[in-house]
Amino acid sequence: MHEFAVRTPLGAIAGLRNGREGAPRVLALHGWLDNAASFVPLAPYLDDVDLVAIDLPGHGRSAHLPPGADYSFAGALNTVLDAADALGWDRFALLGHSMGAGIASLIAAACPQRIERGVFIEALGALAEDVDRTVSRMREAVAATRALPGKRLRVFPTLEPAIRARMQANQLSEPVARLLVERGVDAVEGGYVWSSDPRLTLPTMTRMTEAQIADLVRGIECPARVIFADPAQTYLPDPLRRARAALLPQGELIVLAGGHHLHMEQPRQVAAAITGFFHA
Repeated sequence: MHEFAVRTPLGAIAGLRNGREGAPRVLALHGWLDNAASFVPLAPYLDDVDLVAIDLPGHGRSAHLPPGADYSFAGALNTVLDAADALGWDRFALLGHSMGAGIASLIAAACPQRIERGVFIEALGALAEDVDRTVSRMREAVAATRALPGKRLRVFPTLEPAIRARMQANQLSEPVARLLVERGVDAVEGGYVWSSDPRLTLPTMTRMTEAQIADLVRGIECPARVIFADPAQTYLPDPLRRARAALLPQGELIVLAGGHHLHMEQPRQVAAAITGFFHA
């Protein structure tokens, strides 16, 4: 995959592209605090599509939001559409992992005229919140936001401790963690700091209820393939993720043994689960 960048109203959106122009168009969206390198292990198995993996706003080598702005799924949705517009893509397929799969869910539901197909890995819809947590969540988010300017970025003297930190935080192998870290740091005096916007670590001010997410998933009209890892993540237990997948009008659920980043750790198996899907 080679580097590319497009201009959007937000600023520069960077990413990686495999160069197969003229093949089915697939826009890949990574998970929270990851970046476009999330799809590097999978790319060799998807060489029959025009695969474009972007760094979402505030991640990797893409622009950060301006001061005072908030990161949200709604904002990311419009930035992804702006990136597709800059690519000259009117219709395309989506491939998302974790947060990227959540954002892809919103786009597929909100813009059915533009999305041909969708592969959602380790997420479908958004993270839900109980109604009675509305006020407490807002208070936590405001407090964390007001306190953020006083925090300092951790400086890693070399890449190795940053790689070990990602390995420990996400149970990743060294090669996989290295891919994400090499694209996800900036060189500064004394070493390296994460390139991601610190505001991405703030609690979300509001979340959808499960009923709202159900309506969202029912609104995904395109053919969809959902891939989840076994064991399930604690925030999306197996009965709930199966219930969501069952709401898809044209959906198929596949469960593979593995961890949350199975598309990076087991790219061959994940590719086998979606082989031919973007061409059907």
